[in-house]
Amino acid sequence: MSREIMIGNRAVGDGHPTYIVAEIGINHNGSVDIVKSLIDVAVKNGVDAVKFQKRTPELCVPPDQQKHMRETPWGYISYLDYRYKVEFGVNEYREIDRYCKQHNMPWFASVWDKPSVDFLQQFDPICYKIPSASLTDKSLLLHARATGKPVILSTGMSTMEQIKHAVDVIGDKNLLITHATSTYPCDPAELNLKMIRTLVETFSCPIGYSGHEVGLIPTVVAVSMGACLVERHITLDRAMWGSDQAASVEPGGIERLVKYIRVTEQSLGDGVKRVYESEMSSLKRLRRVKD
Repeated sequence: MSREIMIGNRAVGDGHPTYIVAEIGINHNGSVDIVKSLIDVAVKNGVDAVKFQKRTPELCVPPDQQKHMRETPWGYISYLDYRYKVEFGVNEYREIDRYCKQHNMPWFASVWDKPSVDFLQQFDPICYKIPSASLTDKSLLLHARATGKPVILSTGMSTMEQIKHAVDVIGDKNLLITHATSTYPCDPAELNLKMIRTLVETFSCPIGYSGHEVGLIPTVVAVSMGACLVERHITLDRAMWGSDQAASVEPGGIERLVKYIRVTEQSLGDGVKRVYESEMSSLKRLRRVKD
């Protein structure tokens, strides 16, 4: 059984190169200039797409948390006000869309609510991602599905029963599921990469990996375990302010990650044992007992 979907003009799934997503998310801290610098990093290193997050803060921040105060680069403000500070509107997204098109860099976003889906529709993104926090939001799942775009479903902080229910709601056509653990950064002991194989065995759609660990090795291992899409947060500097920075990859790291993934793809082969031409000289010199 072949598992693949089209994301933009790229086939993603069995037999295709790993689709590498650089998540800018909210690591821009409200600055379009930082976004452009991160897009430049993605372009330079051969990333397949960049991703953002789109929320309607008054819908996504629970009422009991909206007035919680916190220290931010904009001063001591409420959590709701902070969410507005890192939320881009139509003018910012127009500039992001223009810049991505100028550099031939596909982009999309995690959508946290139905108005965010409607907002992004004007930019014709290549797909939509349902964040782990929204996996149980049936109305959002159906709203994203109704766009006709491919949907990526993230599965952090979810039980297998909840994942199966979400897939029942949205259907497995034009769907890609990503394994994730929603801890930033995530302890390696809780990455549970074997879950990738479990998802491959359970569902008929392509399976990916959304990593929040420190370092690169687990993401590369995820590819060897069957992840056809990988996503990592990127940042200009992990020391920057923000909740996702510590689990992000700096420019030098994303350069290495892309290279490691491409070497891993070449190394996996097809599982069919063969004697390579490059082995023949060794065979002639070293094998002493013949059949």
